[in-house]
Amino acid sequence: MPTAYISIGSNINKEINIPSSLKALQSVFGDLVISKTYETEPVGFDGDSFFNLVVGFQSELPAKEVAKLLRQIELEHGRTREAQKFSSRTLDLDLILYGDQVISDGRLQIPRDEIERYAFVLEPLAEIAPNEKHPVNGQTFHALWQNFIEQKSHTMPSSK
Repeated sequence: MPTAYISIGSNINKEINIPSSLKALQSVFGDLVISKTYETEPVGFDGDSFFNLVVGFQSELPAKEVAKLLRQIELEHGRTREAQKFSSRTLDLDLILYGDQVISDGRLQIPRDEIERYAFVLEPLAEIAPNEKHPVNGQTFHALWQNFIEQKSHTMPSSK
């Protein structure tokens, strides 16, 4: 049975929407492995900070069905589909991994490229699945996180 990993984010009523989304996910998918919650600044726009985390669970459902259920939970939490990509939101649930599957089917892209692009996705994923491997590049998420940190430290201006 594949393990699904979901990236969760909210910056509107986040103190309510994050715990509520976890309850909804648990009621639909069962036991969850839950990362710490990270508070992060918005990317691509000005707004309130986000709460971000990653959860994992096992599912026999097809990936498309899992994604459909995630959309329903978002809508139940006040998410609107008209929102811009980089904007405030009540709840963002993204299926970022589904076992070792590689899927490119319209809006469903697995693994999501956000895994390697954003600390707010990669760090909590590496926390709960350090030894799992990226289905395309074969690296563990722990190794990807270490490389991410190293690359960021090389691009930071020195404080002399």
